[in-house]
Amino acid sequence: MTYEDNLKKLNIKLPEAKAPVGNYVATKISGKMLFVSGQISIDENGELIKGKVGKDLDTEAGYNAAKRCGLSIVAQVKKACGDDLSKVKSCIKLTGFVNSVDDFINQPKVINGASDIIAKVFGEFGMHTRAAVSTNSLPLGVAVEVDAIFELK
Repeated sequence: MTYEDNLKKLNIKLPEAKAPVGNYVATKISGKMLFVSGQISIDENGELIKGKVGKDLDTEAGYNAAKRCGLSIVAQVKKACGDDLSKVKSCIKLTGFVNSVDDFINQPKVINGASDIIAKVFGEFGMHTRAAVSTNSLPLGVAVEVDAIFELK
């Protein structure tokens, strides 16, 4: 089964791969490595998912925000690969940032939202290393941001 088949089977509609809003690129290929800039939490309607996890959002809402980041990562990967996900060999690493209150300790549970979607889409090749970090603020007040590194064939 191909990665595209997995998207169809899971009934996943990828969001638009957004252009960067600053002086950087959304993706960069160096050799066989594909680096994906941080993708922020944006819902199905294009609205920012904002707030602090542990105050404005619970862990489940944070998980869903991270899942949306994961879907944006897949969209960026697909765009970088000329709409051909078969060029992906594996996901190497995700780094997740959670906008959370000081005493919040479930960052890994939140970032599982992104990890789970990458694993579902890419199967065994979606298994990756990861960091899940708390922060006191993220751009535009979003709840979650996740970046990624992939290896290409």
